[in-house]
Amino acid sequence: MTVERVLHIHFGKEGGAERFFVNLAQAFAARGVEQRFVIRPGRTWDADVAALGPVIHNNFGRLSPMALVAHVQVDRMVKRWKPNAVMAWMPRAGRLLHSWPGVVKLARMGDFPKSLKHFGKCDTLVGNVPGIGTRCRDLGWTRPMLTISNFPRQIVPVPIDRASLDTPEDAFVVAASGRFVPRKGFDVLIRAVAQLPGAYLWLLGDGQERGALEALTHELGIADRVRFSGWVAEPIHAIAAADAFVMPSRHEPLGNTLLEAWQAGVPTVSSRSEGPEWFMRDGIDGIMTEIDDHSAIAAGLARIRDDKALAASYVAAARDRLEQYFSKDAVVDAYLRVFSGDFGH
Repeated sequence: MTVERVLHIHFGKEGGAERFFVNLAQAFAARGVEQRFVIRPGRTWDADVAALGPVIHNNFGRLSPMALVAHVQVDRMVKRWKPNAVMAWMPRAGRLLHSWPGVVKLARMGDFPKSLKHFGKCDTLVGNVPGIGTRCRDLGWTRPMLTISNFPRQIVPVPIDRASLDTPEDAFVVAASGRFVPRKGFDVLIRAVAQLPGAYLWLLGDGQERGALEALTHELGIADRVRFSGWVAEPIHAIAAADAFVMPSRHEPLGNTLLEAWQAGVPTVSSRSEGPEWFMRDGIDGIMTEIDDHSAIAAGLARIRDDKALAASYVAAARDRLEQYFSKDAVVDAYLRVFSGDFGH
C-alpha cells in the first residue's frame, strides 16, 4: 500500500523533541507523503510545518472549551480528507483519536508513560527507546508495541563565530542544549564547569529555571564565563564551535541533542540517563557519568581537554554509532511500514 496521507497531532512546546517532529515531517514530505497538522499556536517551528501542509491551531486542554472544538475539527478532517494514518505525539494528543475505520492510529512516545489511559483508540504504540516499550507492557499494553528511534537532522554544521557569544577563541568551551527544567540537570553542569578554571559554558535554550541557573553562576563566581544564548533554531552550529558537549540530564528518554553533538563531531560527556544508557558506550563513544555527579563531569571534561587523541577517538566512534542506530532512511522506512498497517517489525 502506498502511503499518501498522514495527520499529525502535536501539542508540544519547544525543545529537541519538537525539532525531531519537524525533522521527521520534512523527511516524510521528501518521500512524497501528504501531511496535515494540529498544533499549538505560536510555536517557533510553526512555519516549518506550515510549509508541508495545512495547519489547525488549538491549545487543547482538558477543561478548555477548545477541547470540544478540537475533537470536531479532527474528526471532520479525518472523515473528509481520509488519511492513511493519524499520528498522535504523546498522551495529550492521544485523547483526540477516534475509532476511525480503515485508518492506522498510533501514538508516538518520546518519554515513559505513567498510564495508558489516553491510548485506548491506538492500534499500536511507538517508543523511541526499548525501555518505553517495556514500561507500556508493564502497564498492561497488549497490542503491538514498536521501537523506532530518532535521527538528527541532516544538516552540515557550520561553527559559529565564538565572538558572537563573547567568548575568547582560545578558551575551552563546553556546550549544552535544551529546555531549562530541573530534569535536564543544567545546574549540575554549571557546578562541573566551576571546577574547570578558564572554561566557558554555553547554555543553548531557555525555560523556567533560567533565573535560578543564572543565580547559581553568580553564587559560584563563574557568571563571567557562562553564556545564556536563548532559544537557537539550529543549535548544532553553536555545538560545532565548542570543544565538548555535555548532556547532564537526570531523566532523558533519548537525547536528541547528544545525537546532534555526535553529528557535529564534538566529543561528549553524558549522564547515565535512560536514552544514553541504551545507545552510548562509555569510554568508546564518549564519557558517561552517574546522574548528579558534577565532579565526574568535570573530570571527564578535563580528559577531553587534555587528551586530543582520546577526544578524537570518541568523535570517530560516535559517528559510526550514529549511522548504525539512527539512520534517517531506516527510521522513515519503519514509520511508512506502520502507516501501511505493518506492525510486525
